[in-house]
Amino acid sequence: DGYSQLSAYERKRLKNITENAKFFAALKLHEVSARLHGIATRRQTHVTKREKPKKAEDEMVLRRSMRLQRVEPPGMAKPDLLPQPRAVEYPQVPAGPLPMVPEDQVGSGELAEDLLATWMRISEMKAEGTEKCTPDLERYQETLHSMVLSEENVRKVVKHRVCSLAIHPSESILLVAAGDLYGHVVLWNMDCQSAEGARFFTIHNSSVTCMHFSPCNPAHLLSLSSDTLRCGDVTRAVFDEVLRCEEISSFDFLEDNASTAIVGYWNGHVATLDRRTPGVSTELRADIGFKRTRTVQVHPLNKQYFIAAGSTDVSIFDVRCLKSEGNKPVSSLKGHQKSVASAYFSPATGGRVVTVCADDKLRLALGALSPLLWVQMSLLPAGGCAGAIWEPKRDDCFVVGSLLRPRQIEVFQDTGKILHTFSNPDLLTSVCSINVIHPTKNVLVGGNSSGRLHVF
Repeated sequence: DGYSQLSAYERKRLKNITENAKFFAALKLHEVSARLHGIATRRQTHVTKREKPKKAEDEMVLRRSMRLQRVEPPGMAKPDLLPQPRAVEYPQVPAGPLPMVPEDQVGSGELAEDLLATWMRISEMKAEGTEKCTPDLERYQETLHSMVLSEENVRKVVKHRVCSLAIHPSESILLVAAGDLYGHVVLWNMDCQSAEGARFFTIHNSSVTCMHFSPCNPAHLLSLSSDTLRCGDVTRAVFDEVLRCEEISSFDFLEDNASTAIVGYWNGHVATLDRRTPGVSTELRADIGFKRTRTVQVHPLNKQYFIAAGSTDVSIFDVRCLKSEGNKPVSSLKGHQKSVASAYFSPATGGRVVTVCADDKLRLALGALSPLLWVQMSLLPAGGCAGAIWEPKRDDCFVVGSLLRPRQIEVFQDTGKILHTFSNPDLLTSVCSINVIHPTKNVLVGGNSSGRLHVF
């Protein structure tokens, strides 16, 4: 034994070590390890063998059903093919003059002629020499409260969105013109209570964004879309083509005789147009530094000045100083951080400017023709507005199509005070984004996105 001096634990440990050594010796692991090492270090020769081509009979043939092969089973009759629906395509309006024939004139030619004859008759009537006076604010508010919306004065005149409105200046008959999203121009004689009182004409290929009756000849109605400017002359029963150009957005007359105009472009440019010049092109095209020009308007007194509204720009330019590039504004109104929808002079003096911005604010400026006098008077919280126009009979009030509920049209004073709210929960249930006011009568017309007009 010789290990009597060791403890029992140490003797047990030595016994285990001895037994384990005998066990691993019996496995001969050193020989297996040497053999594996020789196999791993042995040099292998890499020989690439060319694969034999597969025989045709060895390949698997994939079966395809008759349905996937689009083959009818034998003995089955082919069903009748149903006609495939086609996308609705609107016919393109040709260039050049168009006859003044309503699109829906089928068996109702006499009614259409009556409408055109009415337009001609009221255009030939001379305005009476009555002295125009602006009523005081209290009387004006009483007039606003007396204006109501009745069921017969709500009519769907077009199938799509109303994009522009114009009202004939006649005091005897109410004749409203509306332009829609697909190039239709509608004439609605409100004195005709039947459905035939409204007739529409297809004279453009895209939305009619701007319309004006001529200030010197109410027998002329000028309408603008993105590619054409046309003049409807009821005396000749024709829609003449005044301008053919791409990406035009708005226009206004530079003179009272309506022979010249300023035209805005969606790419930010403006151009001057002389209707007396042969052809359908502009006289001068100028880059005013805007990214886009949404609206243009001429000053009511100083016709050489016009205001342009663009993405975040509102500036006044002198048309006499326009050139192709490098144009500088007479003055600018700063502070718009989002897109500006419109900017308009007050109708009597042009001393005020109202702008509509995508930040849901109305901005009112004073003294616009001088950079030193252009002061932002008010920043009106409109709660979301769809457009602002001046009251043509006053220089201190303007009308706004509101997005508030219940739907309404608001009248603001230049101090920011709301003078009146036009509403009717039963008849006015949508936003009137486009509005127009009669120049002498107490008539307000609002158009919505479904093609319906509301007349207060």
